[in-house]
Amino acid sequence: MKIDVVRARELTGRDRARWSALQASLGRTYASPFLSPGWAQAVDAAQAPFGAETQVAILRDATGLQTGFLPIKRVGDTAMPAGAPLCDYQGLVAQAGLEVDPREILKALGVARFDFSHMLAADPTFGRHGQGGDLSYVVGLEDGWEAYEQGRREAGTDILKDIAKKRRKIERELGPVEFRAFSRSKADFDTLFAWKRAHLKRTRQTDVTAPPWARLLMENLFESRDPDFGGALFTLHIGDRLAAAHFHLRGGAQVHAWFIAHDEAFERHSPGLVMFGELLRWMAGSPYRELDLGPVAYRFKDRLANRGREIVHGFVGRPSSATLVRAAEYGVRKVAESLPLGRVSQWPGKAMRRLDTLRALG
Repeated sequence: MKIDVVRARELTGRDRARWSALQASLGRTYASPFLSPGWAQAVDAAQAPFGAETQVAILRDATGLQTGFLPIKRVGDTAMPAGAPLCDYQGLVAQAGLEVDPREILKALGVARFDFSHMLAADPTFGRHGQGGDLSYVVGLEDGWEAYEQGRREAGTDILKDIAKKRRKIERELGPVEFRAFSRSKADFDTLFAWKRAHLKRTRQTDVTAPPWARLLMENLFESRDPDFGGALFTLHIGDRLAAAHFHLRGGAQVHAWFIAHDEAFERHSPGLVMFGELLRWMAGSPYRELDLGPVAYRFKDRLANRGREIVHGFVGRPSSATLVRAAEYGVRKVAESLPLGRVSQWPGKAMRRLDTLRALG
């Protein structure tokens, strides 16, 4: 097997077509736009002006045919997923049945270690190296709205009924509700991120939208007119006032929930939840068949979702000091999480996630 390493911007039309074909052949598990060549190239275009680059390892068979693609960002002697920490899915998009030692990929990339945080558990190359896992909540609409609605009732949840009630209450008390899909309002786009940054600051979370490259990435995706990949702004107005907004990543038949915020003046009316109800109804009549809500078990996610997708966090390393350090960090984390120390047990894991976020954003 031969492994070439190129800049994402250097991918040829044939590379992109082969990557997309491989992704499609792997079914809906790999359907995320984060796993597409569009994501790798969008990240590279946004980071290049600030001195960073997205590299792609291209695996080839004896005939030279591309059999796999893995985009990464190099941070010192470590590789991280392209676009981390904004990349909600990671994986090697490769020909089904391909067997490859992940360390050979690292060797070709010239790094000692690959850290990942949202790797597909089903990925045969990297998934087995996970150190812990989570579940990403998914809404499948391939059978239409009525089938989805019936499925939720049979699952014992009345969330769709609750959303409908909240919508009627808004209209009764505040005014008409207007949902807009694929909005091109730059003012609403800017408002969404102002709300999001304020929320992150208020809750003392890292502002992942702060780095200039991240802002440029969002703006480029918002401006994209590519029918196969890009960003999508969805808005909910109450009367003539913006009440909630979503900026999601789209690709193929999937929409991936990404940045969500609302006007806190409407907090008690749950505009964000009403927005999801409107979005799902719209999607049921659109070419999009799946809404990925991502991980983190907010109560509404498990009530809306009708399936899940397993992801893992972990690392793969070649013999090196960097690998030993990472192994030691996970060792401490596992010991702490096994002890009955309440919140203290989660401190090492939180510290690792925060440091990884800061490394990726730099």
